[in-house]
Amino acid sequence: MTLIKSISGIRGTIGGKSGDNLSPIDIVKFTAAFVHFHQNRHGKKSIQLVVGRDARISGKMVESLVVSTAVGMGADVINTGLSTTPTVEMAVIQTQSDGGIILTASHNPKQWNALKLLNNKGEFLSDKEGRQVLEYAKTLDFDFAPVDELGTVTEDDSSIDRHIRAVLQLALVDKDLIAKAGFKIAVDGVNSTGGIAIPRLLHALGVKDVLELNCEPTGNFAHNPEPLPENLTEISARVVAKKADLGVVVDPDVDRLAFVMENGEMFGEEYTLVAVADYVLQNTPGNTVSNLSSTRALRDVTEKAGEKYTAAAVGEVNVVAKMKEINAVIGGEGNGGVIYPELHSGRDALAGTALFLTYLARRKMKMTELRATFPDYYISKNKISLKPGIPVQELFDRVRKAYTEFPILDIDGLKIDFPDGWVQLRTSNTEPIMRIYAESITMEKANAYAEGVMALLK
Repeated sequence: MTLIKSISGIRGTIGGKSGDNLSPIDIVKFTAAFVHFHQNRHGKKSIQLVVGRDARISGKMVESLVVSTAVGMGADVINTGLSTTPTVEMAVIQTQSDGGIILTASHNPKQWNALKLLNNKGEFLSDKEGRQVLEYAKTLDFDFAPVDELGTVTEDDSSIDRHIRAVLQLALVDKDLIAKAGFKIAVDGVNSTGGIAIPRLLHALGVKDVLELNCEPTGNFAHNPEPLPENLTEISARVVAKKADLGVVVDPDVDRLAFVMENGEMFGEEYTLVAVADYVLQNTPGNTVSNLSSTRALRDVTEKAGEKYTAAAVGEVNVVAKMKEINAVIGGEGNGGVIYPELHSGRDALAGTALFLTYLARRKMKMTELRATFPDYYISKNKISLKPGIPVQELFDRVRKAYTEFPILDIDGLKIDFPDGWVQLRTSNTEPIMRIYAESITMEKANAYAEGVMALLK
């Protein structure tokens, strides 16, 4: 079964039976339920929604179903076509729409797609709101519009350009300084919309030497689309061969951001947020937030700046909620997700790239030199498949009993804190797996912490 229903949307593989996969019937049902939710919330039938998609092969088919269903429910649709997740989030704000739908399965392979659901602030739905949408879809408690009340469709291909203009207007983005630095930058767009947005952003920032790799938005991903080191050997080799200053890598919907250093090694997906936060904190005093699975390095740079770091449960909606609660100036997730509330409350690889390049230009350093300024932690990322019906809580209890001498947080799975690191295990919201992440001051210790827990799970 590869249809996953969560509070943030619906995700599954294309094809197969309705209810077991992401079929056209499921797409229509959940789109109608989402429109009905917003009609009730805003007290009107004629609502306005923004729709955008990444470049995966099924995108056009899913887009047609979503747009037509929304129109059939009486909603007016602004269709941005090929876009990015942060661009759609920005478009909801910029057009003062009532909500939005992003058609992307993020880092999942090409056979997957999904509907990510947004509120009128361009943010993912809360737990309560998401459950209401799931209930409407389950009961089919909604009515389609009569012919005289059908919605309309407006095609808009300017959303990425508006997004880029908004990024360039940020006070901490220095276009002139970036242009003066004369960077040579390689970009891996993984054959999705990052191949459109990131080169366009770099040119707007004054970067003249942009080396494009996998930037044709065909949806036939040239490699596993998750921006992890083992999937990025091609751009690493390109950076070295072309003597580039750095490489920029994004996932298919452009909300995760990773960098390759001039020597071909990864800057570290975890350190994307750390570096951007270090820059922001030097210019804007305030608090920071990341999720429980993110590196301790963010806490370290925050405390060095004399500010307060707070951890949140995994999931963008949880990080954003905690950021609002403590009035954070920067936050995000260790998977390369940078959330800069000065622009909007969503992970944004475009904003992250512009802020990072400004910082790199100001420091007048090579990538390897900048990386050396941050504390060294090593993360071991592991996962195991979960069969339907497996007693997850029993597995958690087994681990809890084995580590009673250490502090344990259970706001999101289990996280065990050691003096020199941590290990966290949690079930994924988007895949039938359990993730086991561990961090310590050496990779050997991080692996040992992860392997100790995985031995208990077996």
